[in-house]
Amino acid sequence: MTTIYMDNNATTKVADEVIEEMMPYFGELYGNPSSMHTFGGQVGKKIVQARQRVASLIGCQPEEIIFTSCGTESDNTAIRGALSLSGGKRKIVTTRVEHPAVIGTCRKLENEGYMLVEIGVDKNGNLDMDELRDSIDDNTAIVSIMHANNETGVIFPIHEIAEFVKSKGVMFHTDAVQAVGKIPINLAESAIDLLSISGHKLHAPKGVGVLYARKGTRISPFMLGGHQESGKRAGTENVPGIIALGKACQLAGDNMDEENTRVKNLRDRLEKAILTACPDSFVNGNTDNRLPNTSNISFEYIEGEAILLMMNKFGICASSGSACTSGSLEPSHVLRAMGVPFTAAHGSIRFSLSRYNTEQEVDFVAEKMPPVVNRLRQLSPFVKS
Repeated sequence: MTTIYMDNNATTKVADEVIEEMMPYFGELYGNPSSMHTFGGQVGKKIVQARQRVASLIGCQPEEIIFTSCGTESDNTAIRGALSLSGGKRKIVTTRVEHPAVIGTCRKLENEGYMLVEIGVDKNGNLDMDELRDSIDDNTAIVSIMHANNETGVIFPIHEIAEFVKSKGVMFHTDAVQAVGKIPINLAESAIDLLSISGHKLHAPKGVGVLYARKGTRISPFMLGGHQESGKRAGTENVPGIIALGKACQLAGDNMDEENTRVKNLRDRLEKAILTACPDSFVNGNTDNRLPNTSNISFEYIEGEAILLMMNKFGICASSGSACTSGSLEPSHVLRAMGVPFTAAHGSIRFSLSRYNTEQEVDFVAEKMPPVVNRLRQLSPFVKS
């Protein structure tokens, strides 16, 4: 059975070009990039190249790139590292729709005595900007707001937010894990202090990420030990992963136009077909301002997990809410924050496409979805006969 993969916000296929570039560093080129000898030095040069490639994608300087193990580590480093040098300020501002890597960290810090404010969103997933502005005061140590939501794809006005936060003299961090590689980012023209990236969201392997730290931004290292990453993140570098991420960033830049045209058109084609064929279904989130690959659709009166199980029989891979929370029986915290009705929040499916998807795959999913939805509604106790 052929797999039709539409769960790219959870993880992505490692690009063939990325695999080809990283493979030598598992074998013959195994030197430590921090070594003084030539054998290790040639590996060090590839780390330098990878740093330049990442910086080029997001419009910053290579020395502002810190390699980490994943987006979660980058988020934790940014938030905890900023707080450790906050001069006694005790307030954290974030949103109710953040990824668990951010919201979980912030709530743990609240339990440790910090003050936490979670900004709400409207029914379309748009941030309450007035609430955000009112929340920042002289006690605010850091504001952490995602660039684009992992479940709905809704894009926040992150550069406008960063400008306002910086005008108040407060550190600003954004989890840009879902945005990087899908929409253009130019940090040279932004007030963002700290930004998180995860390699496996843009066709690099799992186990590598980035924390961008604007030049002059002070944070305390999260990992202590050696002098790697200019003393900002200790530990021998994940050489194959870093080289892979650099190549993936280069490819993402090369394919940005395709992401925002062909992939977007595929997403729209799928969405239109499903909504037309399935009554009592609707898109969650601002459809005019979202990632080009993401569609979150609610099907009223049925369970999203049941939809996924039946789709799985056809080799179709999608997601119900965030992959990091799919083990929970509770509705998505993002959809709850948006006020999506209970009968629809439980029946939400996220389709997230990539440049590897085709029209044939989209049409196949569009063909199989209506019978699945109709069958489950026939079995549902919530649907009146």
